[in-house]
Amino acid sequence: MSPREAHATRRLAEDEARLDGKYVGDRAAGRRTNQTLGEVFAEFWRHPSPYLLGTCLSAALVGRVISGPGSWWELAIPLGLGAVLPVVEWLVHVFVLHWRPRRLGPLTLDPLLARKHRAHHADPRAIPLVFIPWRAQLWLAPAWTALAWLVTPTTTSMLTLLVAIYAITSAYEWTHYLLHSDYRPRSASYRRIWRNHRLHHYKSEHYWFTVTSAGTADRLFGTAPDPATVPTSPTVQRLHDLAR
Repeated sequence: MSPREAHATRRLAEDEARLDGKYVGDRAAGRRTNQTLGEVFAEFWRHPSPYLLGTCLSAALVGRVISGPGSWWELAIPLGLGAVLPVVEWLVHVFVLHWRPRRLGPLTLDPLLARKHRAHHADPRAIPLVFIPWRAQLWLAPAWTALAWLVTPTTTSMLTLLVAIYAITSAYEWTHYLLHSDYRPRSASYRRIWRNHRLHHYKSEHYWFTVTSAGTADRLFGTAPDPATVPTSPTVQRLHDLAR
């Protein structure tokens, strides 16, 4: 086994042991390895992203209530967004978060989201790097509002779309955070999602791109191979072989 394969195998085994409460390395260093849901929930609210998303979601909800009942077909908006979420996650992960810096004349195109995601890959257990950067959210909020205004025919449907966007984004943020925390859910579905995400971080950055599900869009786009057939990538924690 090559050093890279050995490293990936060890990291996966250590995190699996953390999930099962059997890992002693962090405990020996005085760090928690088995947190309750209440503890990780409290930690979640020590970061700016949940407050920003919560504020936008609350504003959209208040606006939606004030705007009146709307039409019955607006129910299709959250249902449709939920259905396409795995595909959206995959596309954003591949084409935005894993963006390779490009030169355009004297300029280097290297967006904040891509830079922060490279830092996240370099240190997957650094919780502050798990969240959507607050600076990105400052421009995402007006961008989503403008998009909702452009693609919907009524005020009520626009606000319904915004509520759905912020609810789904908040759920994504919580799920991604939980996957990198030391909370140990027991469900088989969570463990599949957890392992899928660990493989992306420790085995190969070229596969397993979905976050809130496992084996959905990755199967559709051919990025859910048998892990045993995938060699450990030398750049899995140093995307594109670049510094943070």
